[in-house]
This record gives sequence, C-alpha cells and structure tokens, in this order.
Amino acid sequence: MDVLVTGATGFIGSNLARRLVELGYPVRILMRKTSSRRAISDFESRVKIVYGDITDKASLDEATKGVSHIYHCAGKAYIGSGKREQLYNINVAGTRNLLDAALKNSVSRVVYTSSVSAIGITGTKEPANELQEWNLGDLKVDYYTSKHLAELEVAEAVKKGLDCVIVNPSYVFGAGDINFNAGMLIRDLYLRKVPVYPSGGVNVSDIEDVVDGHIAAMEKGRTGERYILGGKNLSYKELFDIICEIVGAPKVFVPITESIVKIFVALTENARKIRRITALANREILLSATKYFYYTPQKAIQELGLKVRQPEESIVHAYEYYKMNHLL
Repeated sequence: MDVLVTGATGFIGSNLARRLVELGYPVRILMRKTSSRRAISDFESRVKIVYGDITDKASLDEATKGVSHIYHCAGKAYIGSGKREQLYNINVAGTRNLLDAALKNSVSRVVYTSSVSAIGITGTKEPANELQEWNLGDLKVDYYTSKHLAELEVAEAVKKGLDCVIVNPSYVFGAGDINFNAGMLIRDLYLRKVPVYPSGGVNVSDIEDVVDGHIAAMEKGRTGERYILGGKNLSYKELFDIICEIVGAPKVFVPITESIVKIFVALTENARKIRRITALANREILLSATKYFYYTPQKAIQELGLKVRQPEESIVHAYEYYKMNHLL
C-alpha cells in the first residue's frame, strides 16, 4: 500500500517525500493541478500523483484509498492579517477533512505536521516542552490559532480510533526552501533589507533533522503524542549575526522592542509596499519576535532518536542552495 504525503510541493513536504522515495517507499502525492512542481521536479517520475485539495472532501476520499500511512504536511503558513478564513479552511477544516477520510479508509497511521506555535511559550527564556499550555491567543495571530485548533482536530480523531502522532517543527532552515519561509530572513539580510533586529528569540532547526523526525515519529512515536522537532535556541541578534557572517552582509545593530513595534510598522509601511525593506516587518511577526519562542527537543531526542544540527550548518546549506539555483 502507498504512503501519502500532502503538502509535497512545499518545503518540508518535498524534502520528506524525496527521502521516502530514496528509502524505497511507494509514495503518493496529493497536489492541486495549479501547484508548482518545482520542488518535486527531481523525483516526480518516481511518485504517484493524485490531484485534489484538502478542502475538497471528495478528492480526499479518493486520494486515501489504498493508503496505509499519511504524512499530512499540507497547510498555509502566513503570519499577518487578512487571511483568517483561509487559514481556518486549510489548516483546521482541511486537517479535519483528511483525518475523516483516513478513518473512513482505514489508514493505519497519520503523522500531522504542526508547529511549535501550537504549543505556546513559557513567557521567559526557559524553553517550553510538549506539555506547555497554549497561550498565544493574546498575540492575535491567526496562523498560531489555526495550528492550535488543528491539533484539537487530531485529538478528536484519536478519540475516534485513528492512530495519529503530532510533530512540531520550529524555525526550519535548509536546502529546498524555494518559497522562502525561514529562508526569507536569509534573503532579506543578504539584500540589506532588514534594518532592525527583534528583541526576542527563536528555536532553529534543520530540514534534514525535521525530515528524520517525521519518519521516526511514524515508526516510533506514541499515539496522540506531540514531538518538538527543534534545535538550538538563539536570540534574534545571535541568529542575525550568524546569517550576516555566512552571507557576507553587514550586521544589524538596532534592536526593536515590543513598545515601539506599532510605531515602526506605521513608519515603514510605504517601504514595505515597494520592497525596500523586508515584508517580515509587519505587526504580527514583529510582536511575536519580541517574545522568546524557545523550545526543548529532548522528548524527540529520547523517544525518536532525533539528531540536532548546529544552525550554522543549516544556514550554510540554505544559502548554498539559493546561490546554486540562482535564487539570490
């Protein structure tokens, strides 16, 4: 029976699908007809492509027939305003649709790709673990809320008898990030479009480790449990300095704190519109970045055998990939 990967045209999904193909699994990919095939072009001929959408229940019923295991990586990652309904439809309702189809067609196990933003933060520099109570509602970031609600859908599916495991990647760097997710920070620092650094911090992980964590979660993860697929905790100043040194850009020396985020966003609105400074400088991203999104991957290390690369290695791989593919 096939292994189904959703979101295989994205960063995590494409790297995961490629690895599964290399390991000899019969891989089936769910994708929309309008999706770019660039991320899967090197192994497209070795997978079975089924057309559909996680918001289309009928297409999921067909896509999950004859499938033994599912990696659900599809989702919309957007931190900003104006996309609440879309985020809910894709990340929450879409996940529910897929889990319902998996139950209907007796899929053996599902690994759901969540996010550390579905876990919450401690409010200090102390790293959060998988038992952290979600507490990001006050930030009013619809993406965070959608990932939290999607995990509740997984919990409901487990109650109905579906074997599910949740993985929570952090801020993922590495080769293959063609849509510039975390890689947007590398690109915009390289292009000198980032004038300030936020006062908070973030947990940095490597795409290869995240892929390994997905496969290990499918093989060894406990039903209904979540596993943080994270790496090293860094302040944004530390992260920016690492990136700037690798890409040969001048370091950023001006900090931005929560108290001046709204003023800074208002003052830079026109510059963002004409792309003179990074699109990352919106209210939602900057307010989040004044917090410490620090996590410990200890549970995944102990139970899944997760290995954690150093952020310098991850960023070098991402930068070299962009240069080799003429994306920078």
